[in-house]
Amino acid sequence: MKHSLGTVRQMWRLLEPVHATLYYAPEAFEEAAALGYPTDERWPSYFAYRAAPLGPAGPQLVNALFYSVSPQMVEHYTAAAWHTAAPQRVLEARSRAVDRALRNLLGDRVGSPELREAADLTRRAAEAADTAGRALAAVNSALPWPDEPHMVLWHASTILREHRGDGHIAALQAHSIDPAESLVLHAAIGAAPKEVFNSRQWTDEEWTAARKRLAARGLMQADGRATDEGRQIRTAVERLTDHLAAPPWDVLAPGETARLAELLIPTVLDIAGTGLLPAQSTLGLSLKYDHE
Repeated sequence: MKHSLGTVRQMWRLLEPVHATLYYAPEAFEEAAALGYPTDERWPSYFAYRAAPLGPAGPQLVNALFYSVSPQMVEHYTAAAWHTAAPQRVLEARSRAVDRALRNLLGDRVGSPELREAADLTRRAAEAADTAGRALAAVNSALPWPDEPHMVLWHASTILREHRGDGHIAALQAHSIDPAESLVLHAAIGAAPKEVFNSRQWTDEEWTAARKRLAARGLMQADGRATDEGRQIRTAVERLTDHLAAPPWDVLAPGETARLAELLIPTVLDIAGTGLLPAQSTLGLSLKYDHE
């Protein structure tokens, strides 16, 4: 491994906001509305946009790959998704949405040499990602590469993001953490308030049952906080996730990843500075960026 796990995590922190513009940008809601999806909340377009590379996937497949979302939520938003628009139309709409959103967010930076350099470096890492056993990374990797640098950066960020996410599921399963427990334990270590995790729509009964299962394993206290062992397990999950996400970055020299971080910081600040993305999410990723 050429890079420290800290560097691997830093790359995720910097690329996640680029990918996430798809789920929050006004342009994404406009394109979704044009297809016929409701836009009073983000979930109809989220499920359609993120699952579209899979083709007309049903709730069971989507539930398996999205993992921490409640099965009832997946059923609700996925069952009718492809009756509204075929996956290919959704893919075309998401490309238009990202193109428009990034042009508006980045302004003159869209055509800059710096953005092109960042796109080229990120693409090299994305193309080096081994997608065996990583379904969401694989289906995004199979899509054609766009031409313009801001779209290349988004596409590469998406492949690497889904590559990491697929690995995160493997890390959770390696530590016997089921979908509901993954959120309960993450909340228990203080990654975000429980209210943030409510967006995944597990019922109170399901949340309580997951807490009881974790408590029976000695991972949670009665007050809902993680025990020392629970924190250790969660740390081990994150460390394994970083380890599994590391190989694509080996194609870049340490100086190149440092350069990529330098190039990405202004872009991420442009995106995060608009307030478009939530300050806290179920990822436990704060979108308050500095030069630390």
